Amino acid sequence: MTKKYDIRKTEEEWQKKLSPEEYYVLRQKGTERPFTGQYNLHFENGDYHCKACNAKLFESEHKFESGCGWPSFDQAVEGAIEYIRDTSHGMIRTETVCANCGSHLGHVFNDGPRETTGQRYCINSISIGFDPSENQ
Repeated sequence: MTKKYDIRKTEEEWQKKLSPEEYYVLRQKGTERPFTGQYNLHFENGDYHCKACNAKLFESEHKFESGCGWPSFDQAVEGAIEYIRDTSHGMIRTETVCANCGSHLGHVFNDGPRETTGQRYCINSISIGFDPSENQ
């Protein structure tokens, strides 16, 4: 059974809304090359949102430098992420998708900062946008 998301579009509608690169990652579960994304080493104050539907996903206070080559967060906004078992590429991982529209964001691992949550949300830069905080 397919989950019903609040934001529902046909794949043709997604292709019209997103760039080819965004569509590949967000809708076809692709991955951008490590160390190439605009938010990998981005540490301004603000909120990160889904590039496909604009739902708030992460806050800058939970972003950290993991050295993995993709933006990393130790915590997501409550209820913003859906977690899906991913057995592709001969591995068992947990895929993260936007709970609002079902778009692929990346994966979450249990090798994040032990002093906080212990989680590392490894997110494709192309899957997210950024809204700077007005309190800078």
